[in-house]
Amino acid sequence: MKRVFILAGLCAAIISTGCQSKKEEKEAAGKLLVTSPLLKDTTIIKDYVCQIHAIQHIEIRALEKGYLQKIFVDEGQLVKKGQLMFQIMPMMYEAEMQKAQAEANYAKTEYLNAKMLADSNIISKNQLALVRAKYDKAKAELSLSRVHLGFTEIKAPFDGIMDRFQVRLGSLVNEGDLLTTLSDNSKLWVYFNVPEAEYLNFKTVSQSDNMKNVRLLMANNELYEYPGVVETIEADFNNETGNIAFRATFPNPEVLLRHGETGSIQMVVPLKKALIIPQKATFEILEKKYVYVVDKDNVVHSREIVIRSEMPDLYVIKNGLKAEERILLEGIRKVRDGDKITYKYQEPNSVLSHLKVYTE
Repeated sequence: MKRVFILAGLCAAIISTGCQSKKEEKEAAGKLLVTSPLLKDTTIIKDYVCQIHAIQHIEIRALEKGYLQKIFVDEGQLVKKGQLMFQIMPMMYEAEMQKAQAEANYAKTEYLNAKMLADSNIISKNQLALVRAKYDKAKAELSLSRVHLGFTEIKAPFDGIMDRFQVRLGSLVNEGDLLTTLSDNSKLWVYFNVPEAEYLNFKTVSQSDNMKNVRLLMANNELYEYPGVVETIEADFNNETGNIAFRATFPNPEVLLRHGETGSIQMVVPLKKALIIPQKATFEILEKKYVYVVDKDNVVHSREIVIRSEMPDLYVIKNGLKAEERILLEGIRKVRDGDKITYKYQEPNSVLSHLKVYTE
C-alpha cells in the first residue's frame, strides 16, 4: 500500500513537471514577434544577360586578287587610321597603270594637235570632239588603274585593334577574301533584352528617375568601373520571347573590355505598390518559399508565397500574401502549422527601417 502511494506521488510530480514545461513553452511563445508586409513604391536592381560589342567591328578583306606580299602589323596590335596593314603583290597593277599612263599621254598629244588644227579651221569641231572623247576615255582608264593599284595596299579605316590573321605571308588571295577583323573598342555597345512590362515601366517613368544609367557586371563578377547609358531601343519586340533589345553605351578608356565579351547589365527597375517582407520571415521546403500567417484567433498557418524579386535582406512578393495580413517574423523554428501563439506586433516600417529597402 505504501508502494502505491509512492508511485502515485511520482506520477503527480511528473505531471506537475510536464505542466510546468508547457507553461514555460507558452511563455516563450509569448515572446514571438509578428509583423505585416510593407506596401510601398520602391526600386530594385535587375540583372540582364548582355553581349558586348565594339562600337566599330569590321572585316578587312582583299580588294584585288594576288599574292600577299607584305604584312606590316601583328595580331592584337593597336593600329592608327590610315596605317598600312597589308600589301598584295602590285606588279601587275603597276604595269597596267603604266600602260594606261602611256595611252593617256598619247591621247593628250592627239587632242592638242587636233585642237590646233581646229583653231585653224583645218578640221571640223566634230572631229575635235571625237579626239577629245578619246582623250577623256584614256584619262578615265588611267584613274581606274590607279584605283586598282591602290587596292593592293590595305590601310586601317579607323583606330582599332587587330584580330587574328586569316591568311599568311605569301598566300594567294582572291578578291573578297577575309584577311582579319578590326575593332574600335574606345566605346562599347552593350545589348540586353528587356521584357515588355519592364520596357513599359522604363518608358513611362520620368527621366529624373535616372533609369537610363546602368552598370556592367563583368564575367569575373566585378562591377565595371564606368557606368553606361541606355541610348537606343530596337524598333520591334521579339514575338517568340516577348523581349525587346536595349543598347547601352560604355566608355572604355583603358581598353579593358573587348568585342564579344559577355556579362550582366544591372538596371534600376521601379516597382509600384510593391509588397515587401523580410527574408528572415520565410522558410523553404523543397525549393519553395513559405511564411507563417497568423489568423484572427492567433493560430499560425504555413502558406506558400511566390517571390517577384529579391533585394538584400528583403523579398518582394508576387502573390501569396496581402498587405493587411500578419506574418510571423521571429521564432519560425519554435512553432508548427496550427499552433496557437501569443505575440508582440511590430509595425512593418519599424521592422524594415534597418533593412535595405530602396524608395524611388
